[in-house]
Parts: sequence; structure tokens; C-alpha cells
Amino acid sequence: MKSFVPAALAGALLACAGCDHAPPPAAPAPPTAGSDLPTHAQSKLATIKLWLGSEELEAEVAATPLQEETGMMFRTNLDEHAGMIFILPEPERASFWMTNCPLPLAAAYIDPQGTILEEHELHSNDATPVLSTAENVQFVLEVNSNWFDRHHIGVGTLITTEHGSLPDVFLRRQ
Repeated sequence: MKSFVPAALAGALLACAGCDHAPPPAAPAPPTAGSDLPTHAQSKLATIKLWLGSEELEAEVAATPLQEETGMMFRTNLDEHAGMIFILPEPERASFWMTNCPLPLAAAYIDPQGTILEEHELHSNDATPVLSTAENVQFVLEVNSNWFDRHHIGVGTLITTEHGSLPDVFLRRQ
């Protein structure tokens, strides 16, 4: 059964995502082994259909701080047309890393209008932060490693959802 994230949940996401979150001046340090890291994979999250050009994905929506922190940790497989989208509380210079993530991934850093700004390969269990060049990243989409290349999706691609644009679905102020 597929589910979607209505605008109300998107509003809740924005409220829960951390009001004091400011764009980092440099890459933040990834969590260390001694910190309170998640210890197991999270269950499948609510999903939304995304279109990247003519390509369709079913993306899980990391909608709470714990879901965002856990992300794809401990997962060992991901369907070819699946991914996870993260909605940042405000545009920023994004930084993602792969602590406890045995599955190699690719990440698209996306602007507030839903356009891909950058694509990066993320290596298994690599705790090195992958900092965006752009300072206006509002969304991050993680998919299987090399997915963007295999599907000919590049910088400048507009991402939409089954319910409208990314900003209409996730950034609508209430």
C-alpha cells in the first residue's frame, strides 16, 4: 500500500526539523561511534511518487528528526526505482555522510524550486561529510549508487511529485 505526505505533514516536518538550524560555515562533523546513533534500520517510511524528467521514483519521506538522522542506516538493499527524500527546514549548505550505511548511494542536492543543483556519489560506511557547493539546498534525494547516470538525470532536472511541485507539497506555509 502506498501512502503520501500531505501538506499538513509537511508543515509538521518543518516545525519538527529544528528551528535553530543555521547554514553551517563548514562541513559539520559526522556522528561518532560514542554518540547516540541509531542502532538498526528504520521501518519503511511514508512514500511519495517523484518524477525526475520522465523517470518515476517512490521516495520515502524522512519527516522527523529521528527519521532524518537514521536515513538509510543499516539498510542493505534499495529497489531500483526507490529512494529517500529529506526536506531541510530552510535553504542551506547541505552535508550528508554515510555512517552505518553499508549500501552505496547517490545524493542529489536540490534547490527550493525542486531543481537538482548537484549530484554526489556516497560511499558505503564513509563518515566523511559530502558538503554541497550550493548554499541554497532545500531537499536531498538519496537513491542507489550511479542511479542518476543510469537514468540520464543531471543537474538542472526539475523534480515534481504526484501532488505538485516539491515546494507546493513540502514548503507550503500554513
